[in-house]
Amino acid sequence: MKNPLNFKSVFVHSLWMAGLIVVVSACSDNKTSDLNEVTNQEDVNTMAASDNTIVVIENDNDSTFLRKAAEMQLEMINLGKLAQEKGNSAEVKELGRVMESENTKYQTEINALAQSKSVSMPSSATDDSMEAYNDLNEETGNDFSKSYSDRMVDQHEDAIDLFENAANDSEDPEIKAWASEKLPTLRTHLKLAEDSKEKSDNQNS
Repeated sequence: MKNPLNFKSVFVHSLWMAGLIVVVSACSDNKTSDLNEVTNQEDVNTMAASDNTIVVIENDNDSTFLRKAAEMQLEMINLGKLAQEKGNSAEVKELGRVMESENTKYQTEINALAQSKSVSMPSSATDDSMEAYNDLNEETGNDFSKSYSDRMVDQHEDAIDLFENAANDSEDPEIKAWASEKLPTLRTHLKLAEDSKEKSDNQNS
């Protein structure tokens, strides 16, 4: 004859199992919480360790300014060398010399500034710049001097607009300061280009 079911034993066993499940669940939650804390701490440590890394510019306007300024400098250097070779007056040759010398110095400065901001810079002249170079290289005498002086006036007017915008609107204090610092020199160079243009325009071919 089968033993009758002991309800008291079943009840006690059920309570014991329920308690075990609660304990296991609590331990699992604690482990998950501990793991999350460790992960979060590792993230904090990683951020702290990278505090001294280079800050990448997130403002597209600042990156665009650096690249456009560098493109202008490359053109002024290349055309400056050409002007020293083909210019038919002391004014044009001197303008070319100043353009090569000053923009070579600016190129070193802006490349260092861009590197500190993790901005990649152009290493060669633009298609428009190369076209201007080739067109000028085909001209001689006063025709060359006129065209070169005209190009330098236009380029410096564009450069002043570009640098004024950066000096006023840049969100990066170093870029803002560098652009502001160069504006007086750009205006001086514009005056040189205008004087050269005036003399070339008044000279007979």
